[in-house]
Amino acid sequence: MLGLNIKYKFFIFLLSATLASSYCLAIIAPLPSLRVGTTKQSILQERLLLPLKDRDRNDEPPRSRISFNKDWKFFLGDEPNAKSTTYNDTKWRKLTLPHDWSIEGKFDEKNPAKPEGGGLPTGIGWYRKDFIAPANFKNRITTIEFDGVYKNSEVWLNGHFVGKRPYGYISFSYELSKYLKAGKNTIAVKVDNSAQPDSRWYSGSGIYRNVWLTSTSKVAIAHWGVKVNPQLSKDGSKVLVNVGTIIYNKTKQNQTAALINSIYDENGKLIKKSNPYFLKLDTTNLDMTTDLSIKNPILWSVDNPKQYKLVTEILQNGKVIDSKTTLFGIRSFSFDAKKGFSLNGKSMKIQGVCLHHDLGALGAAVNTRGMERQLEIMKAMGVNAIRTAHNPPAPEFLDLCDKMGFLVMDEAFDMWVKKKTKNDYHLDFPAWHRRDLEDMVKRDINHPSIILWSIGNEIREQFDSTGIAITKELVTIVKNLDRTRPVISALTETDPKKNFIYQADALDIYGLNYNHKKYKDFPINYPNVKFLGTETTSALATRGYYDTADSIRRWPKDGKTKFTEGNKDWAASSYDNVSAYWGSTHEETLKEAKKYEHVSGIFVWTGFDYLGEPLPYAWPARSSYFGIVDLAGFPKDSYYLYQSEWTNRPVLHLLPHWNWNTGKSVEVWAYYNNADEVELYLNGKSLGKKSKQGDDLHLMWNVPFETGTLKAISRKGGKEILVKEIKTAGAPAKIELIADRKVIKADGRDLSFITVKVLDKDGNLVPNAANLVNFKIEGEGFIAGVDNGFQASLEPFKANYRKAYNGLCLAIIQAKEKAGTIKLTATSNGLTSSSVLITTK
Repeated sequence: MLGLNIKYKFFIFLLSATLASSYCLAIIAPLPSLRVGTTKQSILQERLLLPLKDRDRNDEPPRSRISFNKDWKFFLGDEPNAKSTTYNDTKWRKLTLPHDWSIEGKFDEKNPAKPEGGGLPTGIGWYRKDFIAPANFKNRITTIEFDGVYKNSEVWLNGHFVGKRPYGYISFSYELSKYLKAGKNTIAVKVDNSAQPDSRWYSGSGIYRNVWLTSTSKVAIAHWGVKVNPQLSKDGSKVLVNVGTIIYNKTKQNQTAALINSIYDENGKLIKKSNPYFLKLDTTNLDMTTDLSIKNPILWSVDNPKQYKLVTEILQNGKVIDSKTTLFGIRSFSFDAKKGFSLNGKSMKIQGVCLHHDLGALGAAVNTRGMERQLEIMKAMGVNAIRTAHNPPAPEFLDLCDKMGFLVMDEAFDMWVKKKTKNDYHLDFPAWHRRDLEDMVKRDINHPSIILWSIGNEIREQFDSTGIAITKELVTIVKNLDRTRPVISALTETDPKKNFIYQADALDIYGLNYNHKKYKDFPINYPNVKFLGTETTSALATRGYYDTADSIRRWPKDGKTKFTEGNKDWAASSYDNVSAYWGSTHEETLKEAKKYEHVSGIFVWTGFDYLGEPLPYAWPARSSYFGIVDLAGFPKDSYYLYQSEWTNRPVLHLLPHWNWNTGKSVEVWAYYNNADEVELYLNGKSLGKKSKQGDDLHLMWNVPFETGTLKAISRKGGKEILVKEIKTAGAPAKIELIADRKVIKADGRDLSFITVKVLDKDGNLVPNAANLVNFKIEGEGFIAGVDNGFQASLEPFKANYRKAYNGLCLAIIQAKEKAGTIKLTATSNGLTSSSVLITTK
């Protein structure tokens, strides 16, 4: 690597035919800001740096990157001849990517993925697409980029094998130029997810993330070839923006060019432009470094996630031949063994959740609005950090975290050499781990949201000496690419003498899963070691379901005993009193994390329920009970516990519902904040005022049930802050539809999530309603999925009907590509129907 800082005013490079033929390295020099003369060098400069208005407008664009998602054909099954250009695919299904074929299937206990994998079908699938190469393709470099294919993908172009990628969560690309031809071209992709079980959760199957086709000149910026490293001064008054750029030359001849970096603020105002750098390129890649400085930068933070835009241009022969835009943020952060975490010099707790990659009824198929909705729900809860459990996420997910203000722990692997399931990544780790880990860091390095690289989750090499060497290797791989962020691994073994990943002495931070009782003495057991709760809690709950709240239960009680303590409803109480044996209730861990300054923060398992891993229940349970929010996106009661602790917005939440048998003693809980006390009333009669004492996180009253209205009032200094009422509901009488967005884009991708409520005649939610709701859609949209959040529902996600669960269900409406209106009507026998209109623009 040849690095050169812009602080040097300039270097003069004199062109010489003799020297040019003898150079084996690229020469980099800022071009002087001098009057252009008539020398050979100045003529070249004049050509390189012509103003844009004087450049040839008829040339092809410097860089073209287009969506390659449309007009694919799909076949579920193995068709080895499909790689051939002469194969007849006329009977194949036509579709637009991203696509997850598993989510379209039927739940079945006999599916090879098993309930732990979501109980949905896997198998082998083929995708084919015909496209026309541009007329000038021989003078260009054409690349196809796959953001993610699950899994074991193999790609052919015009019958020629292009490459394979086993890991289902990594992004990758192939240069297609060698096999492109004039006229029609055919690309074929085989996806093999047949060897099961291969995951501890639902993976999805297919080309489930976006695909892109990129065309550049033969001298251009490499894929993931811009690396931005802002270095903030101690007083925050200025920042040195270090820009690494990799440039390739595939012309087979030495070339000259110039490079210019420009920085713009969020309003598009140019705030800094580098001097041009003169480049002499041989036929190998050039890796160069330049610096730009900015005074009084606006810092990226979770509350003010402002980003800058870097535009990198390559100029040659009087025109821009390549241009790449990179968003970046300026921030500083640190972890301290005694004081925990700070961002931009301010101490703060990491209030995080772990998230799997599925989007409920949408499956693994990436949808930006689907991810944005999840993050909006988490943001409103007070979450400021996401752990991408347990794999690299979609690029769009990280873009959203940058934009919305979330810190990110970006995770690479769930296993190394030692397996967790029979056919998981351990089979590919020896051959592919270096490439996959490098590609994760290269792809994601410019995201300001990312503060941690995680090399693994609960890796079994913790427990034998092989963990030492592998840990050192993986950390070295990351550090060779990025020394600005700490490296972590999520560990479970708490004895430092027995944890071989810890003994490698390579990790920057100790990441501990569960074991909340170890938080207090961590500084004693691990002196001067930085600490983060990388995975916590594993509480179990079903939204809107309540049973006794008199004691804390562990389901199952250990890892050996068969689970028999559940109920015939396949549900877990939404009182915060049930967890897996290795975990805790939400309150148990939250209390410990709050107490100690050395605890940098926690990542709760999990923010949302996810498909697969339906512990503690057997079939028909097919999705998790761990989420703070259910699979449909409806908050469980613990959501308001976190909202009361993690936000400053006034919160008053009562549970449970108020439909019980007369005389039954019901525990009424209240989560609240910003108040001194809460007074509870039943049918206008006060049941007493209460305040949280000590480390209490909720209030509780034992109330004999009687039909009517339960009301809570929170007060501060005698002033009323909030009022919350729950009324006894009558029989189901009508449907209410509530759209999260009534205006969406007519782009074929945008979504409106429609909450469906079953109400009594007075408008109260019926808390035990299970009515079958049928949907009819008209206009410029279609039903992308339906759900009700119940972990043991075996109804299909791709349908025009859904039973309500505890009074609620969901319809997800996806726009077509024509502007207009969408009308969704919901009907149910014996209930008044309801309709909602969505406008697409």
